[in-house]
Amino acid sequence: MNLLKAFLVGGLICVIGQLLIDFTRLTPAKILVSFVIAGVILGGTGIYGKLVEFAGAGATLPLTGFGYNLAKGTKEAVQQEGLLGALSGPLSSASVGIMTAVICGLVCSLFTRSKDKE
Repeated sequence: MNLLKAFLVGGLICVIGQLLIDFTRLTPAKILVSFVIAGVILGGTGIYGKLVEFAGAGATLPLTGFGYNLAKGTKEAVQQEGLLGALSGPLSSASVGIMTAVICGLVCSLFTRSKDKE
């Protein structure tokens, strides 16, 4: 049942992204940033936490989950360290995701060659 919930919620998030691509003039980059911002806002208000409890990986793996993770790390760090935690919290909570993206980018750059746009 957990797999079904994760599949349905993750799929619904992807469907929302596809609908935004198909029916709006938003670029994919703006949609991705909007998903992260939505995850931060929903995570900060506590709404996304309930979705994570329900769907697990189906809610944490999309970009909205990355935004949720940033908000969660910020809230925890502010509670522990005060206002300075607002600067360190997002970086420490999302460091694994950021580092994975950097390493994947590095590995891809070793096997491909960049080309000028014409």
